[in-house]
Amino acid sequence: MLAKQPEKEFMLRTIALALLVAAAGLPASGARAADVANRPTLTLEGAKSVAAFAIRYAREHQAPGAAIAMVDSGGTLLYVERLDETFQNAANISIGKARTAVLFGKPTRIFEDLVNKGRYAMLALPEIAPFTPLMGGVPIELDGHVIGAIGVSGASSAAQDDEIASAAAAEFAKNQPHRTAQVTVIPRATVEAGFATDTTLLSDADFRVNASHRTGPGEAEVHVNDTDIFYVLKGRAELIVGGTVSDSRAVSSTEIRGSKIEGGEVRSIGRGDVVAIPRGVPHWFKEVSTPFTYYVIKSTHNG
Repeated sequence: MLAKQPEKEFMLRTIALALLVAAAGLPASGARAADVANRPTLTLEGAKSVAAFAIRYAREHQAPGAAIAMVDSGGTLLYVERLDETFQNAANISIGKARTAVLFGKPTRIFEDLVNKGRYAMLALPEIAPFTPLMGGVPIELDGHVIGAIGVSGASSAAQDDEIASAAAAEFAKNQPHRTAQVTVIPRATVEAGFATDTTLLSDADFRVNASHRTGPGEAEVHVNDTDIFYVLKGRAELIVGGTVSDSRAVSSTEIRGSKIEGGEVRSIGRGDVVAIPRGVPHWFKEVSTPFTYYVIKSTHNG
């Protein structure tokens, strides 16, 4: 028992490195976590709240009229309201502004400015995608994610359309309980059990932490969106990186696998080593001495 004590202490110390990370919380299930991204989106209740503020703001600032459109993160119309005496087509224009803002993730004033400066080629975009390059569409953001958008049309000017939309989006963001950095600690028993089953210990849209083990060589892999970071706890392995994947096949839209790698570089890794493999780089555990256990932190590129 005394001979194993330093190894146990080493393992406990390494848990802090891999698991004390900022996260929104634990997923309901670790299975197939890489295939699902949880993204916030504006609700009908939220849309009505933003529209109500926009209407109040328009009236308080003597706008002669206004049509307010709200869309969710996918550009689906949630809510539209048109003040009396506002011209009829303002509602349709406000919807177009909102959809442009959310699908491009930018205020529509940017596109109006580009067109006014001579980039007329953008006017062809409506043939392939929703595009209304008129001031008055503003994305609604929360914790760095575009969750919806507001479009305003029919005020006294294009500038006032934009002012109303911007004020409503800012008011919504100000009143939301923003996610703060949280430290998540996974109980030791859960971690130790996880190494036996290759469990995902922690996951959100931007990263994932796995407790992993290998009993022998594996397939060659290429991850389209994930950067892999390994921290080796036990064992040694011969890792091949770069080169070309043989017999390649797509196992998902974000992962390619194959039988081996031709022409890569050999890297020997062992206990205490940290390995960072950028997304898009082929890698293959060619030889493994067992038991081989390691943490895998996957940092996901969502852009």
